[in-house]
Amino acid sequence: QVQLVESGGGLVQAGGSLRLSCAASGRTDSLYRMGWFRQAPGKEREFVANIAWFGSTTAYADSVKDRFTISRDAAKNTVDLQMNSLKPEDTAVYYCGAAQYSTAPLYPEGYQWWGRGTQVTVSS
Repeated sequence: QVQLVESGGGLVQAGGSLRLSCAASGRTDSLYRMGWFRQAPGKEREFVANIAWFGSTTAYADSVKDRFTISRDAAKNTVDLQMNSLKPEDTAVYYCGAAQYSTAPLYPEGYQWWGRGTQVTVSS
């Protein structure tokens, strides 16, 4: 089992920045990848970014590329998401996911464990 706890959400004006953090505990030695997803009201959960648990390979959704940066601190077992130039359409609950396998890296089905989420609201 792996436990995930997100932090760092909040309210910010358009153009501002926020940094989300996801702390992983438990069987982290079994992980293959970590990812951030988001879900706006009435919409499906969508991929934002992911990073290899061992290594530095990353991937981003086109909608956040060049604005968001995902990073991992191996010593602290944390994965952060630095979000810059935020837009109102970035408003959502952001979830951290942990994957044990290499399959479906861009889809929620590819992640076996999830945090409870943190709200990000961007005002115009």
